[in-house]
Amino acid sequence: MSGGGPSGRRNPLGYDRPHPSRQEARGSVLISFRRAVLAGACMAVCAAWAVEPPGGADAPLAIAMSHALLVRAAVSTAPRAATQATSTASTTSTSTSVASAPLSLAPASLLGQSVPANPFLAGTTLSLSEAYGLALQNDPTIRSVRHATDVRRERVPQARAQLLPNISASLSRYRNDLESTSPSIGGRTTSRLLYNSSANSITVRQPIYRPFQRADLRQARAEVRDAEALLQVEEQSLAVRTTQAYLEGLAAADRLTLVRARLRAYGIYLDAARRRFEGGAGTRTDVDEAQARIDLALAQELEAQQLVELTRRQLEAITGMPVASVVRIDASTLALRLPEPAELDAWLDRTEASSPELRALKARLDAAVQGVEKAKAGFRPTLDLVAQWSVSSSENVTQINSRYDQKLIGLQLNVPLFTGGYVSSQVRQATAEQVRASDLLESARRELRVRAHKEYRGVSEGIARARALEQAVRSASVLVDSARRSFEGGVRTLGDILGAEEQLAAAQRELDEARYLYLLSHVRLRALAGQADRAAMNQFNGWFGR
Repeated sequence: MSGGGPSGRRNPLGYDRPHPSRQEARGSVLISFRRAVLAGACMAVCAAWAVEPPGGADAPLAIAMSHALLVRAAVSTAPRAATQATSTASTTSTSTSVASAPLSLAPASLLGQSVPANPFLAGTTLSLSEAYGLALQNDPTIRSVRHATDVRRERVPQARAQLLPNISASLSRYRNDLESTSPSIGGRTTSRLLYNSSANSITVRQPIYRPFQRADLRQARAEVRDAEALLQVEEQSLAVRTTQAYLEGLAAADRLTLVRARLRAYGIYLDAARRRFEGGAGTRTDVDEAQARIDLALAQELEAQQLVELTRRQLEAITGMPVASVVRIDASTLALRLPEPAELDAWLDRTEASSPELRALKARLDAAVQGVEKAKAGFRPTLDLVAQWSVSSSENVTQINSRYDQKLIGLQLNVPLFTGGYVSSQVRQATAEQVRASDLLESARRELRVRAHKEYRGVSEGIARARALEQAVRSASVLVDSARRSFEGGVRTLGDILGAEEQLAAAQRELDEARYLYLLSHVRLRALAGQADRAAMNQFNGWFGR
């Protein structure tokens, strides 16, 4: 055998470096155990305080925690190696037993403490329907849109009031100082008189023909329909935003779980590679490759932790509550089926008929049409019915101490004659706005059909993709098992096992993403048709475990 051993013989890869002595090995084990104790203490403190392990600036401490995982993996395999060492006397037999030791991906424990599977911090565990319910109550965007809708609803009573009777009263009291000069035989005579005067009136005006105000009322109603449709658009958008934030949190948690699982597996592989190398059955390349994958996985773990924190903050911003965790998808209850109805044309017709976006744009077009009528009303006369009752006392300086009681009723007609081109300009402006609203409606209708087609394909193709990836995960699992058995038989290398593990992790990650995209496409498709309501969210919530 040409592989290097404890005697320092040259191995097949050309390494002349001798193997570590037993004293050096014992020293490295002591250092590793010291790191494990420190990391375990830190993890215990973090668990007691309900905080995440340090990262970022405290990356060395996070690395120490990761070393604890590796040491734990080594400790878990030490009794088996010791048993094999006592049952054989020669180095060759020991190396053979190490090489044939099975490599397990079972979740390891950290110094007796199980690694928490859920990466979210202290708060509330939310299901999808609960998150949507909280978002409807606490999301500032939807709340502001509700208030904006309330503001625009007041346009109708304001416009209607311009067509209802207008009753006004006027009361006045005056103290008069009257000085009069009149000619006389002897010249001019000046007199001064102090007296009180009063004038009271009540007027009732009922518009009979007001084309501007009637068009304004119709326009106000169209604007309210626009506001209510926009509110429904925002509610549908909130369902999509909540679902997307929820699924992004799940995807980030899945990524962190996969990275930590790879770290545990790489730790086991690194320990096995070192023992094989020390026993003369392995190569330095296997050790270096396992260590390189661990170093890369550590960096990926820090990135995954940051992504988990970011997605948690995003969900908290929508729900307005601290989130500890979210309920995961239950693959056994996930219904991979086409939406009802199952035909694409039926969904295109449904979205065009019931889309709140199109309803909002249709209402804007109606408002623009009434804007043209309002502008044209500037050419037309107005007619009002007027009734008045007035009582005055000493109001006329020529008849002081006189009292008048007057009642009148009649019609008042106002006819515009010339406005300098102002009304004509308003008509042109309103007509252009109407054409613009019509073009926006047609553009939105075409775009909506494209979006509905895209989301429908996202659902239908998501089903095929998820099923294909389920088979890919099963095949990758078989590949991992085959690579391990081949490695035990000396046919495969440790790099082949690591590559198979990477392939399995990638397939699992893509499967999770495909399921999330399938669910998100479902919600988006319903939102386009205005059907992403509480009932739909409760239906989707049944696809999650508890």
